[in-house]
Amino acid sequence: MRKHYVLLVGLLLLSITTITAQFSDQKKNFDKYEGFYNFYYDEGNDKIFLEVDQLDKEFLYVYSLSSGIGSNDIGLDRGQLGDEQVVYFKKAGNKLLLVQPNLKYRAITDNELERKSVEQAFAKSVLFGFPIVEDKNGTYIIDITDFLMQDAHGVSSRLKRTEQGSYSLDKSKSAFALDRTKAFPKNIEFDVLMTFKGEAKGGYIRSVAPNANLVTVAEHHSFIELPDDKYKKRAFDPRSGSSPFNYYDYATPVEQNILKQFIRRHRLEKKDPTAEVSEAVEPIIYYLDNGTPEPVRSALLEGGRWWNQAFEAIGYKDAFQIKMLPDDA
Repeated sequence: MRKHYVLLVGLLLLSITTITAQFSDQKKNFDKYEGFYNFYYDEGNDKIFLEVDQLDKEFLYVYSLSSGIGSNDIGLDRGQLGDEQVVYFKKAGNKLLLVQPNLKYRAITDNELERKSVEQAFAKSVLFGFPIVEDKNGTYIIDITDFLMQDAHGVSSRLKRTEQGSYSLDKSKSAFALDRTKAFPKNIEFDVLMTFKGEAKGGYIRSVAPNANLVTVAEHHSFIELPDDKYKKRAFDPRSGSSPFNYYDYATPVEQNILKQFIRRHRLEKKDPTAEVSEAVEPIIYYLDNGTPEPVRSALLEGGRWWNQAFEAIGYKDAFQIKMLPDDA
């Protein structure tokens, strides 16, 4: 028995060493994207490898639909955002875990033990585990293909919930869309063409899909650098007409409410804080879909720009802008 165990361990180590050596030898043939995280695309196997050089560093993970189904009744529309999540990579043995911390419950204090006690009291979520393909002095290569090639947006569950049929992802008919897979200094973007197969039962899906048993959409994944910590929160007031975001702060003094509520607002700062009217350090810019036809295009641009009057009234010049999305975006 011991001999078999030693042989099994030896074969496992040999397999890991071989995989690492294979990646080191082969990555020179892969397309390399340099940005917030560097990654490699292996065209021969339609795989993506991510280079992680910082552990426990939080960033924003967002998934969305870059192409939808086309039925308002189903509700899977082009450009629809999914859940935005703060996440980080954590090493555990021979793998990296993608962890979503529980930000609903916090202890905002300098007392590290108090912070840790609250962190340990409430569950966190491990979104995925990635075997380490290569480890070079604390820089890890992981294969994130299966993570990206999953139904993060919940297309199949939405189709089932709206009684359109039971569908599952068909990976043989799915692939990365490289025209929308890119790397930038503060974010990296992955786009995946995903085909769901099943037996259509609802009229909505039959009315919009050329083959209702094979439904193809595109799901998008974004890894985004978090901003600095200079944003100033504003306490929620029900008279504001705004919807609050909230969390529980267990470091709050006992005579105060532990539920903290704040309004959602843009971060806007004057270039010249002493001036009565000043341009913004970074204006708020919204982009109109470049596929919008006339005369709707001009009407939307004009109507959206009316919002700038409100910002001018509080001392900002050209702080709110509506532009056409560039054709090469």
